[in-house]
Amino acid sequence: MIRGAADMLPLSLAVLPFGVLFGSLAIQKGFTWLEGQLFSVIIFSGAVQLVTVELVAENTPFVALLFMALVVSSRHFLYGLRLRDRLSTQSVRWRIGLGFLMTDELFAFSNHRRSYASKYRLYYALGAGGSFYVAWNIWTAMGIFAVVALPDLSNLGLDFAVAAVFIALVIPEVKTVPTLVCVLASATSSLLFLFYGFELGLIASAGIGMLCGYGMQRVRS
Repeated sequence: MIRGAADMLPLSLAVLPFGVLFGSLAIQKGFTWLEGQLFSVIIFSGAVQLVTVELVAENTPFVALLFMALVVSSRHFLYGLRLRDRLSTQSVRWRIGLGFLMTDELFAFSNHRRSYASKYRLYYALGAGGSFYVAWNIWTAMGIFAVVALPDLSNLGLDFAVAAVFIALVIPEVKTVPTLVCVLASATSSLLFLFYGFELGLIASAGIGMLCGYGMQRVRS
């Protein structure tokens, strides 16, 4: 667990601006400090938390709110499929616990072929995911209390921390031509969708990237 927490530390520090941004935004949207903190305690998904805070503040219908949360977090379904064979033999306690802690950052730690294959590696994942969870809640609390002194945190560009973290996670994994094609196709299509104002562009570009990468792999094989 200590080794997992230590290996996760750079990523835990990298999302500090994002966590502070969310905490301050929750207060600015009229939530109490307890409600803002509970977002991170219960939901534990930065993107979903930001979307939910905005939608609740605008009195969005509950069904629409749930649908948007489902769309934003839909990538976790793919994470579950990818890790199913490794975790299916573990107890329900381990599957639920690691499922709750499964973030993009922890998933990036799951590429080793022996991930989750032993008790040692399970506790390693628990230390990595658990430490990230604790850090995220600390950063949220910092944002909640920092908003009093720095009320314009949302204008400081702290949300770029999200893009920086994902760049750091993706680039080292680009080791094959199909993966490179997938990344380039996703990036290009997402920019085009953004330019034309397509609201589901991010989801669509992810699908396009996967299809292009799969097609390239079939061609090469």
